[in-house]
Amino acid sequence: MKDYQKHLEKLRADAAECRLVCDLATDPKKREMFDRLALHLTSLADQVELAMLEAGKQP
Repeated sequence: MKDYQKHLEKLRADAAECRLVCDLATDPKKREMFDRLALHLTSLADQVELAMLEAGKQP
């Protein structure tokens, strides 16, 4: 379970970094790309978190 937690933290950190780059980008294409990356990484983190919760419910 600790591996999941490490991956979850990394995904959340990477998503936050992409969001920051998106907010600072002046090129519209870069802004759009980093926005998509942030959304995708956030979605992946949500899925890992859900898997952790489901695994914790099982005996």
